[in-house]
Amino acid sequence: MIDRPMYLKQLATAIRRSPVTALLGPRQCGKTTLARIFGENRNATYYDLESQPDVHRLQNPELVLSSLRGVVILDEIQVMPSLFSVLRVLVDRPKNKAHFLLLGSTSLDLIKNVSETLAGRVEFVELSGFNLQEVGTNSWQRLWLRGGLSG
Repeated sequence: MIDRPMYLKQLATAIRRSPVTALLGPRQCGKTTLARIFGENRNATYYDLESQPDVHRLQNPELVLSSLRGVVILDEIQVMPSLFSVLRVLVDRPKNKAHFLLLGSTSLDLIKNVSETLAGRVEFVELSGFNLQEVGTNSWQRLWLRGGLSG
């Protein structure tokens, strides 16, 4: 596992400042791994929206998500764009006890939906590919050949 303390710090700051944080980046850049590490020492609930059991658990998302506390991680958020309006309602409630961490592959549609529906409620953290500080200088060729991404 690759240590990415700079991004963990950015996530912690964003979660403190905003009720919703969107962690965006290209496929295979480590969004899910980073979010799981981030949630390890926090009261975190994780949903993978490409998992049918998790999608089934969210059939009534306002009811399910409103009862949660801590960090709620919604991975592959682009699969369920209807959640954006639910999140807006939830974070505007005075008794909301959750912060939402949204993960998705960078796309103009996703950024537009999040920005429009959650305006003033969301902070973006852009995750790039890996760099030599993270993987070590001995891995420069592998890093170069893979375009900075895992695989």
